[in-house]
Amino acid sequence: MTEPDNPDLVVGDDGLARPAWAATDPLLREYYDTEWGMPVRDERGVFERLSLEAFQSGLSWATILRKRPAFRDAFSGFDPEMVAGFGDEDVARLLSNAAIVRNRAKILATIANARATLRLRETGNVAGGLAGLVWSYRPESTPRPHRLADIPTQSPQSAALSRELKRHGFRFVGPTTMHALMEAIGIIDTHLVGSHRLGTSGVWG
Repeated sequence: MTEPDNPDLVVGDDGLARPAWAATDPLLREYYDTEWGMPVRDERGVFERLSLEAFQSGLSWATILRKRPAFRDAFSGFDPEMVAGFGDEDVARLLSNAAIVRNRAKILATIANARATLRLRETGNVAGGLAGLVWSYRPESTPRPHRLADIPTQSPQSAALSRELKRHGFRFVGPTTMHALMEAIGIIDTHLVGSHRLGTSGVWG
């Protein structure tokens, strides 16, 4: 059943309102209800989300979510130290793995990003390493969208984060991808007004 005053919200059989994209597919619904927009502040967690957002570029998030267990297995649980040590044999292994997205540029970028993550940690120039850097771009306020069309696809903060990550050697970290990352890990809250998830991250009042 659709929310009368907002066609972008759907009320489920549990009486809870969700955006249409999260209302029907059980996997997306579970992800929306339990993960999306909740704070992720640890290095491995942020590295995993950054990696998956890069793989998602040009694809649907549902595709990536269905493949996430295989991605975790293929990339050693997204442990940056393990992934940073991947060599040519690992690249060949990943390219032959039909359970993940077999894109050479994205695979190589993930390995390069793991190495960049370690450099951030080892130099100590960025407080909190990768997670600290990403969270340092939290804006002073968050959007409060009523409709899906109100949700921006990038922001000054995501553009600045993109530039800073690229300066540190990260790849596939454009402003739109970084904005999606910021939404996914709770740096901003773009749940629609009326959604049962709005404000549940605890980051924003």
